[in-house]
Amino acid sequence: MTTVLPSGFYTALGTPLDENGKLLPESLAVQIRLQCQAGAAGFLVLGSMGMQASVRQDQCALTVSTATDTLEQMSVNLEKRPILLAGVMDNSVERVLDRVKALSGLSVDGVVATTPFYGISKEDALEKFFTQIADRSSFPLYLYDLPGVTKMKITLPLVRKLAVHPNIRGIKTGDLVLVRSLWHDDSIWNAFNVIFSGLDVFDVASAFGINRYLDGMFACCPQTSKRMFELFAKGFFEEGGKCLNRVLELRDTLFQYNIFPAFSLAMNLLGCPGNHAPDYETASPREAGEVILAKMTEMGEL
Repeated sequence: MTTVLPSGFYTALGTPLDENGKLLPESLAVQIRLQCQAGAAGFLVLGSMGMQASVRQDQCALTVSTATDTLEQMSVNLEKRPILLAGVMDNSVERVLDRVKALSGLSVDGVVATTPFYGISKEDALEKFFTQIADRSSFPLYLYDLPGVTKMKITLPLVRKLAVHPNIRGIKTGDLVLVRSLWHDDSIWNAFNVIFSGLDVFDVASAFGINRYLDGMFACCPQTSKRMFELFAKGFFEEGGKCLNRVLELRDTLFQYNIFPAFSLAMNLLGCPGNHAPDYETASPREAGEVILAKMTEMGEL
């Protein structure tokens, strides 16, 4: 069975936590509402921007259920309910499946898993890892290509092997060469959902014909993201690229002040309180708030 995901932008949501590492449900709900108003096609909750690897185990299912409840409440005001994907990354088949089972009964459209991220495995082991998860998962599985973190690449040959599995429905990757190769393979492209996450070249990818995008920066600049993808949809790639430049400038500013604590400041400015950073991170300096405020105001986000 093939599920075709809608085109558009998919927001990797931040996870707002209190000082004890517990979820702030209303803050997450505000974030989702802002993204729905901006026209997001879907969400990834508990992805890398959502700190899945750093969130308390007892808060993961609550985070997903808060997202599903929020979308359920909003569905009467939406033309179509956005897609919801949930991160279930871990370092063994059984640990991933424990995370999947914790989501039982929730209205999730798919689960997302990277390669294991503690140790290095050969490609045949990775094929076994994803296949065994897909065989037993009650939700469709999406591959998450994140070699900068996991140190293991999901290669084109591996995708070709996994794409035939009926419960593996797509891949999220920032590898434009991989995406181009899949685009030229009709047997995969027409039956497999490819979500591109190479933020720096979203305008190039859009001109090429790629139509699904995912990034965490959408979370802190919903208005600019909305304008950018409206322009891309109309074929105005140069103007859309100018919006992209603003997003990239904000991203580079956040990195300058330590990405996760600075992202927290940006989300707080949008009315989404809480700590969106791992509990061991050092807070950004006071000047960071002033610089981020000025940048987001200039972008029209505040």
